[in-house]
Amino acid sequence: MRRLTRRLALPIFGVFWITVLLFWVTQRKLEAPPGTEVQTPKPSVQWELQGPSPTCQPAASAVPGWLRASPRKTPSDGDWDDLWDQFDERRYLNAKKWRVGDDPYKLHAFNQRESERIPSNRVVPDTRHNRCALLVYCKDLPPTSIIITFHNEARSTLLRTVRSILNRTPMHLIQEIILVDDFSSDPDDCNQLIKLPKVKCLRNNERQGLVRSRIRGADIAQGATLTFLDSHCEVNKDWLQPLLHRVKEDYTRVVCPVIDIINLDTFNYIESASELRGGFDWSLHFHWEQLSPEQKARRLDPTEPIRTPVIAGGLFVIDKAWFDYLGKYDTDMDIWGGENFEISFRVWMCRGSLEIIPCSRVGHVFRKKHPYAFPNGNTNTYIKNTKRTAEVWMDDYKQYYYAARPFALERPFGNIRSRVMLRANLQCQDFKWYLENVYPELRIPKDSSILKGSIRQRHKCLASQKQNNQGSPNLKLRPCVKFKGEESKAQVWAFTYTQQIIQEELCLSVVTLFPGAPVILAVCKNGDEKQQWTKSGSHIEHMASHLCLDTDMFGDSTEAGTEVVINPCESSLMSQHWDIVSS
Repeated sequence: MRRLTRRLALPIFGVFWITVLLFWVTQRKLEAPPGTEVQTPKPSVQWELQGPSPTCQPAASAVPGWLRASPRKTPSDGDWDDLWDQFDERRYLNAKKWRVGDDPYKLHAFNQRESERIPSNRVVPDTRHNRCALLVYCKDLPPTSIIITFHNEARSTLLRTVRSILNRTPMHLIQEIILVDDFSSDPDDCNQLIKLPKVKCLRNNERQGLVRSRIRGADIAQGATLTFLDSHCEVNKDWLQPLLHRVKEDYTRVVCPVIDIINLDTFNYIESASELRGGFDWSLHFHWEQLSPEQKARRLDPTEPIRTPVIAGGLFVIDKAWFDYLGKYDTDMDIWGGENFEISFRVWMCRGSLEIIPCSRVGHVFRKKHPYAFPNGNTNTYIKNTKRTAEVWMDDYKQYYYAARPFALERPFGNIRSRVMLRANLQCQDFKWYLENVYPELRIPKDSSILKGSIRQRHKCLASQKQNNQGSPNLKLRPCVKFKGEESKAQVWAFTYTQQIIQEELCLSVVTLFPGAPVILAVCKNGDEKQQWTKSGSHIEHMASHLCLDTDMFGDSTEAGTEVVINPCESSLMSQHWDIVSS
């Protein structure tokens, strides 16, 4: 008996200590903070040969509560209070505070006074569909690098952007928040924010613009995915998980949240419609459009992703390796504008896809104008960027771009050889494929011809006249100029297939549709009935009002203050007789 006891003692003792060891290891794992999860390295991918390889099951639309994962702590929990205590928010905001008597819209093109009145950690309404709260996402989502570029952003909106991320995002999903300061006038706008959790700050030594600033942030990013945001946003509840989930299922997806509206006057957070997608016209002007009745009928679940032809460009998530492989951004694009079309065409035509995720919501301040200057002017910059896009990606369909923007034909756009080679190396589809498979709703014009020249009344020409660089130019009748120069450019007009009469980015427009209404120059808007004209004999007729372009003088009169108007058409009136002389 004693011998048997001795034989059993050693195995029992060993089992006991193994049990203790396993219990200790298990407890260590349970107690580990979320940010210390082990990240499985992403395998090297042969993009040309290998398709998407989902590594987790799609989220279910409805799962019993006992199957859902327990919520993780977020940075709003008490664990992060000590980090917030290191940041003096009041001092940061007061250094650039709006002063009584100043125009609250002057610096940032939104109501700075109201923005500063609102707390940085305010609560915003949960604007998601109620089924979104039932979705379950992969537990092993990869952490993301959040990249925010800005130039002279208001401190209140910049801070609220960062704090909303920290308050409404599981900390283990944030690899870092990279702020790229695009040469703001005050480096402390960015530098002081590095006291906040996860925040890093990069500063450009000169103005680079959004494209090159984003690339700089992406190049140092350590996350497996990149999340690009604007600097005047507020993320909503559980905004990041559905985006990362879709990318984890298929690395070639580029995904965007539904963009809610933050009112630029009151800063109220306003829910946007969820069944929208990005669209554009042939001038490469972005717009939001409703899904067609057929597309809506196919959407049986309101939480399903929406395929979109183009993205707005400010807010999206992309796999970092996929971003690098696709060629990042076109670095020869300047400041802002047009880059969203270039990356949208490139993703679709090179075997990727674009989606809007209804269960991800991010609020954004939409401004009516840019608060900062463009070194080469807003119009010139936008035309350069969109022209580069058209020349590289639109093939023969670029003729419709030039028909909608005739003045782009003469504009320089830099060297595109490297981007053309990139497209060839990626073996991308052509633009015809894009129109047939991605955006068949974009109507191809039947007549894209352009008539370009002067609009003459005897020996005088319709001309634009600048007003000391303030507002839109006036319309005048001036002596026709034959030699080239600034004065002759003011007399050149283009008649487009959209029935518009264009000079630069401005169109002949009427104030009202009544007789005697002034004719002005306004920003071109396709489909605007106030901007549509037709040539009828010697008349230029306004299509919606059926009134004719008229002046109160003609012939040899030298009056400089003549107003251009619309009046009832009369063939006997010489003031309504116009000739189009091609240039």
